[in-house]
Amino acid sequence: MTRIIGALAEVQAGYDVLYCDLWGCLHDGRRPYPAAVAALRGFREGGGRVALITNAPRPSSMVIGHLDRMGVPREVWDVVVSSGDAAQDVMLQCAVGDRVWHLGPQKDDSFFTDLPPDAPARVITRVPMDQAEGIVCTGLYDDLTEGPEDYRARLTEAAARGLPMLCANPDIVVDLGHQRLYCAGALAELYEQLGGRTIYVGKPHAPIYDLAARRLGLGEGARILAAGDGILTDVAGANWNGFDSVFVSGGLAHDQFGPDPEAPEAGLLGPWLTERNMAPTYTIGRLR
Repeated sequence: MTRIIGALAEVQAGYDVLYCDLWGCLHDGRRPYPAAVAALRGFREGGGRVALITNAPRPSSMVIGHLDRMGVPREVWDVVVSSGDAAQDVMLQCAVGDRVWHLGPQKDDSFFTDLPPDAPARVITRVPMDQAEGIVCTGLYDDLTEGPEDYRARLTEAAARGLPMLCANPDIVVDLGHQRLYCAGALAELYEQLGGRTIYVGKPHAPIYDLAARRLGLGEGARILAAGDGILTDVAGANWNGFDSVFVSGGLAHDQFGPDPEAPEAGLLGPWLTERNMAPTYTIGRLR
């Protein structure tokens, strides 16, 4: 059974590293949550290290720029690791070929141009779907107005051609303020239903956590706690990869555990977790 806590400070002494989700945990897509910023600052002041781990499909340099513009202080984190970073690694290993169809908005063009300095000398060319060897999916072209069903015909054709899809963001949905938007994971889910083959690297899959450990220089025995509001990404990722977890219940599932997102009711939380076969180590309404 999960333990409901009121603040990260109650348990942080037992951990060396915090893997912290961004959207829904540290910010709402437009502004940071002050209490979450304070919690990260307190964790680092207590001697811990913080890796911000996000399923954003863009390189972490773009994520850092977004955090700076929102006003998240750099002193509350040590490294930022994105699903985009991990997906670039896989793409540059030729997992989906050298000629790819980019399924995603123009704002994600940096995925193909902002490559890490140690990237292999491989030329990836973006081409139309009928000329592609594979797909790099970073999201919907217009996530404000579109949903997965708008892509069924194109994905059906791609699946029939046997194109592998590299999904740069396994999230299904995300909340932008009070609006819920579909992510690349929703398109990858539909592609699998249509018989297509997908490659995932972000949470809950191991590559993004391996990259975070490398960037932090973690050795054996590091005590890691992962925090986030995604039960199938953050909590499942912690379970699958051997970390303790903090489920931030006031994020994506904020309306499931009673009237106050800050105070999840145990009588509602327990059955909801059991139904999903998930057992986070701790649960907190909002990260603080």
